[in-house]
Amino acid sequence: MRPELLYPLFQPITSLKGVGGRVAPLIEKLAGPKVVDVLWHLPTGVIDRRHRPKVAEAVPGRIATLVLTVDEHRPPPPASRAPYRIAASDETGTLTLVFFRASRDYMMKLLPIGEQRAVSGRIEYYNDLPQMAHPDHVAPVSELAEIQTVEPVHPLTQGLTPKTLRKVVESALAAGLKVAEQTPEWLDPSVLERHGWPAWGEALRAAHHPEDEDALSLHSPARQRLAYDELLATQLALIVVRAKMRERPGRARVGDGSLRDTALAALPFDLTGAQRRALDDIAADMAKPARMLRLLQGDVGSGKTVVAWLAMLGALEAGAQAALMAPTEILARQHWTTLAPLAEAAGVRLALLTGRDKGAAREETLADLAEGRIQVLVGTHALFQADVTFRDLGLVVIDEQHRFGVDQRLGLSAKGRDADVLVMTATPIPRTLTLTMYGDMDVSCLDEKPPGRQPIETVLLSSQRLPEVVDALRRAIGGGNKVYWVCPLVEDSETLDLAAAESRYEDLRARFGGRVGLVHGRMKPAEKDSVMARFSGEGVDILVATTVIEVGVDVPAATVMVIEHAERFGLAQLHQLRGRIGRGSGKSSCLLMYQGPLGDIARERLKVIRETEDGFRIAEEDLRLRGAGEVLGTRQSGLPDFRLADLEAHADLLAMASDDAKLIVARDPDLEDERGRALRVLLYLFERDAAVRTLRSG
Repeated sequence: MRPELLYPLFQPITSLKGVGGRVAPLIEKLAGPKVVDVLWHLPTGVIDRRHRPKVAEAVPGRIATLVLTVDEHRPPPPASRAPYRIAASDETGTLTLVFFRASRDYMMKLLPIGEQRAVSGRIEYYNDLPQMAHPDHVAPVSELAEIQTVEPVHPLTQGLTPKTLRKVVESALAAGLKVAEQTPEWLDPSVLERHGWPAWGEALRAAHHPEDEDALSLHSPARQRLAYDELLATQLALIVVRAKMRERPGRARVGDGSLRDTALAALPFDLTGAQRRALDDIAADMAKPARMLRLLQGDVGSGKTVVAWLAMLGALEAGAQAALMAPTEILARQHWTTLAPLAEAAGVRLALLTGRDKGAAREETLADLAEGRIQVLVGTHALFQADVTFRDLGLVVIDEQHRFGVDQRLGLSAKGRDADVLVMTATPIPRTLTLTMYGDMDVSCLDEKPPGRQPIETVLLSSQRLPEVVDALRRAIGGGNKVYWVCPLVEDSETLDLAAAESRYEDLRARFGGRVGLVHGRMKPAEKDSVMARFSGEGVDILVATTVIEVGVDVPAATVMVIEHAERFGLAQLHQLRGRIGRGSGKSSCLLMYQGPLGDIARERLKVIRETEDGFRIAEEDLRLRGAGEVLGTRQSGLPDFRLADLEAHADLLAMASDDAKLIVARDPDLEDERGRALRVLLYLFERDAAVRTLRSG
C-alpha cells in the first residue's frame, strides 16, 4: 500500500485549485493525470521582472516593471481594427499601453483615469516613442512586490495560458511542500553535505522558483538533488527485484555436453570468439546454485539465436525444459522456423505457442508441455497465461526484452520457481543506458560478426531521384534478388504511416504487378505471415512495409533495402532496418532516400549510418544526438520515463545511484531499518511499486 503521507500527491489533478473540466484535459496532456505529475513539470525558462526603470530609462526589447499614472484612453473608432491605446506616465515621460480587440468598459475598469497602476511587460519603440503591447501584468501598486519577481516559464500546450498553468503548478507545489514536511530524508546526510544539495522540499521549491538562468541548469544543486532521487528510485527498484530473484533458491544445472556437441557438429559454420565467450559465461552462471540473470547484447546478425539455442540445450542436458519468448507473433514464428531444423538434428522436441493457437491443438500442446514431452517452447506473451504449465522450466530466454514490461518478465520466470533467465537484445545499448534498463545485470556482448556476413553499401539519395531507384529495382529483381521498401515514419500516426505505405504499394504495383507485397501493423497476423511467406519463398519480390519488419525477419535473398524519408527515423531504427539485408552471400545495398533541406541533426544521423555498421558506435551516437529521453522514450522501450533526470547530463549521478543502491540492498535487503523505510517512500513517490511488491512477496 502506498504510504498515507503520499496520498495528496496521487490525487487526480481535478483536486487542485483552478482545475475544472476545461483545464483538466490540457494539464493531463501536458504533465499527467495526478498531482505528482504537475510537481515534476519543471520550468525551462525565467522572466526577470525585477528591472524597474523610469519611462525615460526604458530600454527597447527588455522586460520592465513600471509604476505609471493613467492619463488618457484612446479607443479606436467603431468598426476599426486599430488597437485600443492608453497613455500613462511618470515624472520622466509618457508610455503608450496597447491592447488589441479590447472592450472600453473592461479597459476603464482595469486602468481608471487618474489612478496609478503597476504594469510589467516588454518595452518597444514605435515612431520613436516607448510603448508596451499587451502588458503581462496590470495591478494596483499595492501588489508591486508580487509582480516584481523572477517568474518561472513552464512548457505549455495549446489552449493553456501561462497564468493558468502557473496557478495550477503553485497549487501542486503547495501540496508537495506539505508532504515534504512529513517525509523522512532518504538520502545519506554525507551525500547531501558533499554535494551541497538541499532537502527534498527545498529542492522542489527552488526548482519551481529559479532565481536566474543558472538556477535552471541541470547541474544546479536543486535539479541535481531531484534527478538523483529519481535515478536512485529506479536503480533501487531494479536491484531489489534482482536481489529477490537471486535470493530464491536456484539450481545448479550442469549438462554433459552431448546435445551441444551434436548441435555444434550440425552447424554449417564455426562459432565466433564472442559467441564462445558468451556461452562460457552462461554455462558458468547455470552451474551455480543461484539463479542466472544475464543480458546477451548483440548487433543485428551477430548470432544471438545460436547462443540462446546452445544455452537451452545445456538446460535440457540437465533434465529441464526451456522457453523462448518473443514480443511479436512474426518474430516468434521466425525463431521457431530457425530452430526447427536445429532441434531435429539434435533430436529435441520443439513447439510453438501463440495467441492464435486454439482448441484441441492448443490443449494437446499444453498437455505435452506439462508432462515434459515438449522440451523447448517458443512463443509470444501467450506463454504467461495461467493454463501454461511446465513440468520443469529451467531456462527462460526473453528476446528484445525492452518490449516487455517488468511485470510480464517476472510473470514468465515465475513459471519455473528456480528458472535461469537469459535476456537478448539486438539493440546495442550504451553503457549508461544498460544501467538504466537492466540495473547491474551481468552482460555478455557479441561484438563480432559471424564469418561470411557481407558488408552493406549504404547510399544517400535525394527523394528527387525516385525514378532512378525504381529502375534499379527492376535490375535487382531481374537478377533473382528481393527488395524491402520501407515507408516513412509519420510521427505518432499509425493511420498516416499506413496511408504512405498503401500509396507506395499502389505505385510499385502499377510497375511490377503481383510481385509487390504489403505488410503493416494493422494487418491480422495470418495475413502478415502469408505475405512474409511469399516474400521468403516465391511470389513476392518487393515487400512494401511500415516498420513492422524492423525486428527478426530473415530473408537471405533480400539484398536491397530502400528507406523513404530516412531523415524521420532514429539511428537505432535505421540500423535495425538495414540489418534485414546482407544475410545471404550476395552483395547488399541500403538506399536512404531523404527529403531536403536536412536539419543539422538529421544530416549528422545519416552521415553516421553511412559511415559505420558498428551497432555500438551507432548507439552511442544516437544517445549523443537525441538524448536519452528519446532513445529510451516509452514509445519504443516500455521503460521508466525520466521526468527529472537527464541521462546525458546526469550520467555521473546514474553511476553513483547504482553504487548507492547496491550498498543499500547489501546492508538492508528488505529495507526495514530507518533509512530503508524512508527509501520505500521514495520508491512509491516515483511509482516503482513493483520493487515494493517484490519485497513483500519475497
